[in-house]
Amino acid sequence: MRYKLIVIFSLMFYATASFSQVDPLIEKVSKKLALVNDYVGEGVMKTDVSFIKASLGKVKVYFKKPNLLKVKKDGGISLLPKGGVSLTINTLLNTKQYSTIPSGTQVLNGKTLTVLKLIPTDDNLDWVIATLWIDPVEALVYKTATTTKENGSYEITMQYGAYANYGLASKIIFSFNTKDYKLPNGITLEFGDDDAAAKQKALKNKKGTVEITFNNYIINKGVSNSMF
Repeated sequence: MRYKLIVIFSLMFYATASFSQVDPLIEKVSKKLALVNDYVGEGVMKTDVSFIKASLGKVKVYFKKPNLLKVKKDGGISLLPKGGVSLTINTLLNTKQYSTIPSGTQVLNGKTLTVLKLIPTDDNLDWVIATLWIDPVEALVYKTATTTKENGSYEITMQYGAYANYGLASKIIFSFNTKDYKLPNGITLEFGDDDAAAKQKALKNKKGTVEITFNNYIINKGVSNSMF
């Protein structure tokens, strides 16, 4: 019996230790992201939410380590869901307060990607689970899926171009469930009914996407804290 208990506790320790260690691929991604201390990304935002009237607009995205991020749309309101905008790859990986679980591979847009699940080890973090799809050669994250405690679930897919060496995407597509979406003040709804129940019904079981295509990044030139 004593021998069995020793074996059981040894296995438990091994499992805990293996999941607590940071995956080498995560370290590789983090090393690339660490090249960027701050940036200003310039691009165009396109919103596809059936019940919201929103025009195509220029945006600037401001970032500063470790996790300061702001999206500013010229002459309009940013329609990214509350909570989701802060859950960038940088935010997830910079905490270091998570366990990594390998989840095989998956082909996405012709690429064979390594799938890793992150489980937070700090109860104070506002996300419950995150899944990353990573190119093991390029050390680039092509997709993330995150479930939060209060702001629903989100998916972000990335495309890369001239700034891939910094881990910065040329296009980001942010997808979310509208039933979890908190409408910003000033948004005009197509269904034109101010009744709260009618709004909730319209939001139910619908999908929304926000797409940002970047045409330029200004990297490591300094971003003031006042921008956030």
